[in-house]
Amino acid sequence: MKNVQLITDGACLGNPGPGGWAAILRYGPHKKEMWGSEPHTTNNRMEIKAAIEGLRALKVSCEVQVVTDSEYLKNGITTWIKNWKRKGWMTAAKKPVVNQDLWKELDGQVERHQTTWVWTKGHAGHEDNNRCDELATRAAREQSASK
Repeated sequence: MKNVQLITDGACLGNPGPGGWAAILRYGPHKKEMWGSEPHTTNNRMEIKAAIEGLRALKVSCEVQVVTDSEYLKNGITTWIKNWKRKGWMTAAKKPVVNQDLWKELDGQVERHQTTWVWTKGHAGHEDNNRCDELATRAAREQSASK
């Protein structure tokens, strides 16, 4: 099984507002950058979307280390999702899970791979995290400019 590193980030101009996501896939000497945007979204949705798109880009099942600066993303997929699924996608406060559509999509992508999730501090010198931030912010700005 291939060992891949996936670095992700999301950005939003306003929250909600125009948003962008970015992901970098690393496999051995290979590096692939990808990004996208949405016209009206939130930062948290873009964080989840970056992970979905990065995992979706992998054509075969892989061991994937996902690196994110979003505690929301890391905690959501490694801890909270178990209870959400058990409780029919309701929170402890008996309210529907926010961003449920994306969490379900991410859960489906995670099932295809063996994933480990690593949190890194944003804007703290992690080269690929900084690059993802740059790409996601640019995607959000371009979405904003196209209005």
